[in-house]
Amino acid sequence: MLFVDEGNVRMSVPTQSGREFAVRVSDHGQPPVRDGDVSERVISVLFETGIEEWRRGWRRTAGTLPDREAIVSASDLTRGAGTATQVVPDRQLAYTVLGAPVDVDRILDAIASHLVDVRDLELTVIIDDIEPLVAEHGRDAATAFIDGLRAQLGDCHGNVVVGCSFAESTASSVASLFDPVDDVEWIDHSVAAVLDGLRRDDPTTFGYVRRHWAEARDGIELCERNYPQAKQVHATLSDPETTPRTLGAALSGLVTLGVVDTWSETVGPTRYDLTAYRPARLWAVGATLAAAPGANGGGGSDID
Repeated sequence: MLFVDEGNVRMSVPTQSGREFAVRVSDHGQPPVRDGDVSERVISVLFETGIEEWRRGWRRTAGTLPDREAIVSASDLTRGAGTATQVVPDRQLAYTVLGAPVDVDRILDAIASHLVDVRDLELTVIIDDIEPLVAEHGRDAATAFIDGLRAQLGDCHGNVVVGCSFAESTASSVASLFDPVDDVEWIDHSVAAVLDGLRRDDPTTFGYVRRHWAEARDGIELCERNYPQAKQVHATLSDPETTPRTLGAALSGLVTLGVVDTWSETVGPTRYDLTAYRPARLWAVGATLAAAPGANGGGGSDID
């Protein structure tokens, strides 16, 4: 495995995806999307990287080139006036450069043209990196792209690896696009260092956050009060696993993690300032916890 040091947090990149659809996220730049064994056939969809740079990167990251690769370039580094497909037989390479403007249907059509002869081959589809699509066309376009790609692949043997930079301007859209538990395989986010500190300094509260962050999220988002007590947040939940006390402990941990704040103008029980709620940061907390070794078989940040 490849280990990336971020302060005192070690991030491990799994050598083989355990999911058919795996999202890899980083707020430190583009996440790694090709490591370990290389499939017989790879379709690479590029929103950020140019074709030549991408091809050079294979030996640096995976140690070898795929036997056969098709590239769909939607990067603004390569956009021309029209769409063009080229085949390089001796390099076992075909690539399609999309002309401007690029839209989701044209991207999916280009992918479909490269799927014709891969039904009986081991296939990996790599998306590098989807954040520019979100930034340029919005969440709905990204959702349409992901849904269309799932439908296109159908019964193909293989998996999809989606790289996603977690940029501040698009973090909320990304958080609403992917489920932090079911979709995210690997995440490298600065919140991991704060989680590691919470685990070290207050392991009890860390444990409440780890077990109840999703229920705390639901309570926060259902609560119509700006400055509720924990029991008022808890009252919004229809079938909670938590009690007001345990939910309050999880909320306290989320304050430490910078997800919500406390309202200082009170002398009674703690009130939480939900006007300061940062849903994208809570998404990153949940994804980091879910991707930790031993959590749902994940292989992300080593905080547990």
